[in-house]
Amino acid sequence: MRRRDSTCPGDSRFSKLAAVEIAPSTDQDERWMRECLDLAKSRLGFTSPNPSVGCVIVRQGKIVGRGVTAPGGRPHAEPQAIAQAGHLARGATAYVSFEPCAHRGQTPPCARALAEAGVARVVIGCLDPYPPVRGRGLAFLKAAGIATTVGVLESECRRLNEGFIARVTRKRPFVILKLAVSLDGRIATATGDSRWISSSASRELVHKWRTEADVVMVGAATVIADNPRLTCRIEGGRDPVRVVLDQRLRSPTNSRIFHQRSPAPTILVTSFSNAPKVKRRYGPRVEAIAASSDEHGISLREVMHEFARRGWSKVLIEGGAKLAGTALRAGIVDRVAFFVAPLIFGCGLPSVEGLLARKVRDAIKLNNLTARPLGSDWLLEASIAPRKLASQ
Repeated sequence: MRRRDSTCPGDSRFSKLAAVEIAPSTDQDERWMRECLDLAKSRLGFTSPNPSVGCVIVRQGKIVGRGVTAPGGRPHAEPQAIAQAGHLARGATAYVSFEPCAHRGQTPPCARALAEAGVARVVIGCLDPYPPVRGRGLAFLKAAGIATTVGVLESECRRLNEGFIARVTRKRPFVILKLAVSLDGRIATATGDSRWISSSASRELVHKWRTEADVVMVGAATVIADNPRLTCRIEGGRDPVRVVLDQRLRSPTNSRIFHQRSPAPTILVTSFSNAPKVKRRYGPRVEAIAASSDEHGISLREVMHEFARRGWSKVLIEGGAKLAGTALRAGIVDRVAFFVAPLIFGCGLPSVEGLLARKVRDAIKLNNLTARPLGSDWLLEASIAPRKLASQ
């Protein structure tokens, strides 16, 4: 069976990978790949700048070795699974959710480790777009005479590491815009009250998303109105980097976000002229990032490129309306997630500001819309359809 591997959205280089020979997958392949995905999901948010990868080694229908990317990205999943399997790896099948690396970085190449362990077959969820790996891990395995199957639960494997893929292929993190809104699209009442629009079930999911994100970001207006902490408050979770977009340094100095006892830093993104004032005003623990700006505000594209440079792969934007509009206008949002509550405010603050769609055809269009109940709310999620970006 011969096919061209499916592509990663938004990257023409990834789509140019050579066609590869694969064997058809089976129901058993999908069963064991789901084991890999479950392992990888348990480490989302902990492995940056590396992807979160799961690996299981199966012999005679039983798992003899398991591995998952360790916090900080090392060691990788494959050597852990091989070590657990020991001599039972010889002649077995290794399942791995992401293409094994073939280059020597801070760890030896995983493709070589699988070959030296004597596995007879390797089943790969999706190929790795990272240039030193891209197709080379698969090529190494094939050259070593190991049978390979590629693309088992491929879309699920890609989505699990969508942040890593976006950072590698587009030089920016994957960005999710999350908003809690009333049925008539308000994020607060006319007096600014917004606690709580969403249900406890929705808020718990958001804390899980914070664990999985490298960065959670809000605008100055949200800091002023809500005084958020932006920490993760679920057992076993981790705090993301907290970022405030504040061109004019309007955020109050006593805001809770600047005084968290957390291993994750707080960063204030502002203009070049205001950046030197940040530590003096907000304290030595608050870092400043300077970015260029124009009449629309700070350049979010520039900010996202800086985040990618730091190895951050996923950003969760949590408000407010101006930041939501700026992010959508800049074309940096990949997915929207609206928690729609069974409330009608009438007058109140709109969910998005600053977009000027004069005609229906000018609206930002969405693809792959899904809806599911969550507590008393409905969670609506969709990807942003490709479009011509407005200049910033």
